Amino acid sequence: MHPEHLSIPAGRIPVEASCWAVPGAVATVLLHPATAVTQDYYAAFAAWLAGQGFNVVTYDYRGTGRSRPHTLRGFKATMSAWIDKDVAAVTRWAERRFPGLPLLAVGHSVGGHAIGLSPETARLRAAVLVASHAGATHTVRGLKERLRVRFVLRVLAPLLCAVFGYMPGKRIGLGEDLPRGVMLQWARWTALPRYFFDDPSMDAARRMARVELPLLVLGFDDDPWANPRAVDMLVSHLVNARIERRNIDPKASGVPAVGHMGFFRRRCEAALWPQVADWLHAQLEQVEAPRHAAR
Repeated sequence: MHPEHLSIPAGRIPVEASCWAVPGAVATVLLHPATAVTQDYYAAFAAWLAGQGFNVVTYDYRGTGRSRPHTLRGFKATMSAWIDKDVAAVTRWAERRFPGLPLLAVGHSVGGHAIGLSPETARLRAAVLVASHAGATHTVRGLKERLRVRFVLRVLAPLLCAVFGYMPGKRIGLGEDLPRGVMLQWARWTALPRYFFDDPSMDAARRMARVELPLLVLGFDDDPWANPRAVDMLVSHLVNARIERRNIDPKASGVPAVGHMGFFRRRCEAALWPQVADWLHAQLEQVEAPRHAAR
């Protein structure tokens, strides 16, 4: 199955997306990506999820992947704009494209933040957070990794953004290039004790308290970033959501490693991907059951 490629207006900036439309789909799943990760990374999972009976929409945040302009130097974007503008545009587009179908979402890392923070989450039936955590660097597990992350975010990133006008992630093996505003906002959040919960402009605690969805929160034992402490810091503010937590031991599941990025790789298809599809189907069935019982 090949997806349809399209542009979704997000204010003055188009967001490039891909859509797997399935005849007779039971719902539409929005796939919100992680930082410095393009939608191509999620294509195998999206196609597999489409095979489970869902329409699936993937996309690139402004300034990344196919949504990248000719030059990032001088391009204005922030991580909060990803959450407030891009997520909103994609959610509303999917609702219009597939009217009457339930909307679901899967968020990876910052994509999970988007589910917690976006007002458009009220349009969803249920959502899954994969390796999503409050990214304060003091929570990173392992001294060596913690020092490495602090150096990249607090020393290297500001220097490179000043020199190049954007974050040249590809040049130094740190994923995709990022707009300067995105990188510097993210770096600032990671230095705060409670991540963006300590940024008054985000009003993150109040926004997350509005979420009343069923949420499946997936973490992995070998993830040094989204470890239980960091995940707790994030989900503890989802006080009105109905949360199911699963912390997965990759080796016990028959997968050599997952870490922060590995869930969407094909090696997890047989052992781990069905957990997401089965859970999403179950949420739809729980809503439908009373209707059938009343007939």
